[in-house]
Amino acid sequence: MIGYGTNKDDVLKRLRRIEGQVRGLQRMVEEETYCIDVLTQVAAATRALQAVALSLLGDHLAHCVADAARQGGEVADEKVAEASAAIARLVRS
Repeated sequence: MIGYGTNKDDVLKRLRRIEGQVRGLQRMVEEETYCIDVLTQVAAATRALQAVALSLLGDHLAHCVADAARQGGEVADEKVAEASAAIARLVRS
């Protein structure tokens, strides 16, 4: 089972909201909205995506990594390495 399985609907709802924000950004550019106003909305969309990413990461740690840790051994090592790499990608972005 995927880690976010219990709140999949919430994740999808948030992503749809972000999709709407991005469409709004496109409209703003098409309508030649003031640069700072566009940048403000870009920052809001970025924060929204970061919130989804953190939620997914939390679910992954609580479910996938925790399950692998209970199994131990190589499976646990692989899941921890995978989670560490995902965290590193988030930090770099």
